[in-house]
Amino acid sequence: MMKDENILEVKNLVKHFPIKSGVLQRTVGHVKAVDGVSFSIKKGETLGLVGESGCGKTTIGRTILRLTEPTKGEAIVNGVDIFQMKKSALRPLRPKIQMIFQDPYSSLDPRMPVGEIIGEAVREHNIVPKDQYRDYILKIMKDCGLRPYYIDRYPHEFSGGQRQRICIARALALNPDLIVADEPVSALDVSIQAQVINLMKDLQRDRGLTYLFISHDLSVVEHISDTVGVMYLGNLVEMAPKKEIFRTPMHPYTKALLSAVPIPNPDMKMNRTILQGDIPSPANPPSGCKFHTRCPHAMEICKAQAPIFKDYGNNHQVACHLYDQK
Repeated sequence: MMKDENILEVKNLVKHFPIKSGVLQRTVGHVKAVDGVSFSIKKGETLGLVGESGCGKTTIGRTILRLTEPTKGEAIVNGVDIFQMKKSALRPLRPKIQMIFQDPYSSLDPRMPVGEIIGEAVREHNIVPKDQYRDYILKIMKDCGLRPYYIDRYPHEFSGGQRQRICIARALALNPDLIVADEPVSALDVSIQAQVINLMKDLQRDRGLTYLFISHDLSVVEHISDTVGVMYLGNLVEMAPKKEIFRTPMHPYTKALLSAVPIPNPDMKMNRTILQGDIPSPANPPSGCKFHTRCPHAMEICKAQAPIFKDYGNNHQVACHLYDQK
């Protein structure tokens, strides 16, 4: 596969969770966690998904991996729509799409030593011959900055940063093409965050990995991403190459997020954009543009008509009535 080919294409992804009530547990509504999202990621690149808590970022990641079943849409990995595959047919494809979870401790089995945690799926999917198994696990551990004698230790014996390295090694051991990283550094100290991000970048360079990097931290996303997508209440509101979106943000929500990023200069005055009100419920989202209830530039058309997600040049896509929608 050439580098400029898409390794993942998501088309009109929708995930609604039913709300049940009463003795008979009838469905009385739906939480519209993801409400029609489309994007693609080229081989060897990183797409950063950002947005406030509850906007649907993690649901997208889990749905792409079929940990949660989609309501509708397509997820095409290496030319195959994995949403149309039966779970039995999906099994050979599983090693090629891996996930790094937000909390490294809860995603590791406390009863298993590190070598077994990393190697369990390697053995299950016959990644290497049995006589090469231990050497292979030690090589993966070395690549992820883990000492050889860690192989017989248990998760509770490690720090948060080391546990996340174990999670990265577990994903890496299956030779994946795509890794979905769900806030992989949010539970770590800032200095450890930098180490883990740099490790992920090194592995991407050496192995040609592709990342879907989910985060609420724009400074981390800026460091690792090639393209950035901004989500609000289940929809993408803006997507552009990293430099473009940080230099010339177009959507009012993106501008508000960027204004909240701390600047390491005590003499520089920050022009914060304070959004009014709370995020509406995804079970009952506003009509028209979902952001209009908090937008400082809201117009009458915003309340009635949802904006089109449109490319305004340089692969800079925005859904906003402030710009020409024709």
